[in-house]
Amino acid sequence: MEIWVDIRNGELPVVSEGIDRLWVEKPTQENEFSVHEALIHGPKSILGGHFVVADETSQNNCKAAIGSAEWLLIECETWSMIPLENLIAARQGSATKIAAIISTPQQAQGAGFALEQGVDALVISNTKELIEAALITKSQRQEVQGKSLNEGKRQAEPYELGSFSIQSVEDGGIGDRYCLDFTSLLELGEGVLVGSSSSQMLLIHSETIPSSFVPTRPFRVNAGAPHSYILLGNGTTKYMSELKSGDEIMILHEDGTSRVATLGRIKIEQRPMLKITFQTLAHNRQKPNEGHVFMQQAETVRLVGQHGTRHSVTDLPQNTVVIGWFGGVGRHVGSAIESTVEER
Repeated sequence: MEIWVDIRNGELPVVSEGIDRLWVEKPTQENEFSVHEALIHGPKSILGGHFVVADETSQNNCKAAIGSAEWLLIECETWSMIPLENLIAARQGSATKIAAIISTPQQAQGAGFALEQGVDALVISNTKELIEAALITKSQRQEVQGKSLNEGKRQAEPYELGSFSIQSVEDGGIGDRYCLDFTSLLELGEGVLVGSSSSQMLLIHSETIPSSFVPTRPFRVNAGAPHSYILLGNGTTKYMSELKSGDEIMILHEDGTSRVATLGRIKIEQRPMLKITFQTLAHNRQKPNEGHVFMQQAETVRLVGQHGTRHSVTDLPQNTVVIGWFGGVGRHVGSAIESTVEER
């Protein structure tokens, strides 16, 4: 998103860093423009059209220019989000970009995030308050777009998931159970990697599977106990108890592909727990190694099995094969280290 500042009075911008274009009486530089006879003029060419939106007719006139102009400079006779939203929706699939004239910091946020997409440029007067508000909105847009790219695309290099054999399921007493609620929806086959040891973590399935007794929660993973490790989006780990809203968590698909999702909320409640002991199968390592994880005793908590199967933790016969990840190294404050670390 760009920021355009009106300096037609001849003054210099009160803030220069982060400004993309200047509105002047006569443009001579590439980053300057002017508006005459409803057209946006650059130093060498016409950039688009200027439209004052006051009613449905003027809005439709603006829509008619979509596809034939590079920029539409929109000025609402009375500020309203609705025309901007209508124009943003109408320009889908078009190369036409929208610049909106705003007059308050609140309008910067509104125009910058209209329909979750926002306009392509904020056009503001030369005041410190407005420029700072526009710069904040621009920064927030860049941050959101960066997260959207991470959340919307699985990573090119998949994780190599291994097989683990369930050895036993025992009463784990009463413990604090952590439900992780994300700001984006999870898919069937997706979950998070959790384990009492960072070197061996099981894939805990999201609550995307229908149940007869409770509705699905496709944004949630019931991820277990506070002492457990969980794999983060940057490849490090945290204890479950260290997580906070805004943390980026690695989401793994059962096929090994991955993406990053933002943690929106953590729901902690005391619940009956199960201690699930498992063993790496021989093809994962030279010799089998045992690990365990504590999960809530609930039918809706599931581990991911082979060939698209999912297994409720309340029905895990011995030797059931589930999938997870063998980290293979120790951790210090979440980062992998080449050091001998034993966790039992």
